[in-house]
Amino acid sequence: MPSRTRSPARASPATARDVAEATGVSISAVSRTFTPGASVSAKTRELVIETAERLGYKPNRLARSLMTGRTELIGLVSNHFANPTFMEVFDLFTRELQARGLRPLLANLGEDEDGKAALDMLQQYNVDAVLIATSAPPVGFAASCRAAGLPVLHVFGRAGRSSPVPVATVDNVEGGRLVAEAMRSRGLRRLAFLGGSAHDASTIDRCKGFAEVAGPSLRQTLHAGNYTHEHGRLAMHTLLDRNDRLDGVFCGDDVLALGAMDACRERGVDVPGEVSIVGFDDMPLAAWASYSLTTVKQPIREMVLHAIERIVAWMEEPDSVPRSKLFACELVVRGSLRRG
Repeated sequence: MPSRTRSPARASPATARDVAEATGVSISAVSRTFTPGASVSAKTRELVIETAERLGYKPNRLARSLMTGRTELIGLVSNHFANPTFMEVFDLFTRELQARGLRPLLANLGEDEDGKAALDMLQQYNVDAVLIATSAPPVGFAASCRAAGLPVLHVFGRAGRSSPVPVATVDNVEGGRLVAEAMRSRGLRRLAFLGGSAHDASTIDRCKGFAEVAGPSLRQTLHAGNYTHEHGRLAMHTLLDRNDRLDGVFCGDDVLALGAMDACRERGVDVPGEVSIVGFDDMPLAAWASYSLTTVKQPIREMVLHAIERIVAWMEEPDSVPRSKLFACELVVRGSLRRG
């Protein structure tokens, strides 16, 4: 029988003991070198790091968490994983957290009506903090996370005294006002608001701002239920079926707006000749020539960076609870809004 060729044994990864022996320091000195804030001389730190790189040593994060009491895991919780806009949000959160040596632990609230399963998972993995990235988490979820002793910051939430945790969000009411002002300045007088869930804080606030400025020009308000292209398409068909001769529709987000524009194409309704359509978010697809969607731009990158900086500072100083912050938004005018 032909002899079997054995694959070469894989070299064992370098350990803290290997680094300690090679540098002539204690194992605890090696551990302190890779523990933020731990006491170790600059000379020892430089020697240990140089030796660790030469040997290919990588600190064991699980072992370090037993010593520091911190896992460096940050819970990133949302129920918008199917929304294209949030792909940018998740990309920014994960990249920026990892750049700071932190690891995101994703929790999907999609089928979790009360958020209990998500909170249980976050506690089981002993996360150091929680970032909620949705405008419509389960009722009481943020308060439950806070009651569990976790630093919690709600991105895209509703700022105000009623919020149990700090919030970083865009001024949705002002965004609605901007849209109504732009439509009215262009002579549009038969307006409608097409939102997502009637219980979604961003939908409520965007509609509120729009209604304040639109006044009696706001003829219809319709909630599609979810922020999806299909919900937007079907809801727009419903608005058109009512034969109210609408000339302007403000959609609660860009995905709904794109669905509404496609419904108009299916019905032979010219955008913006017969009806202007405006969205909210300024997702990349909104700028595509096939849509050229006028929309309200959220400063998503600034909001994400602010949220991470504040949650990290809170982790370092447990008594320094951050304040909520409201970010400004701006109208980005493209081809779906009638020219003045």
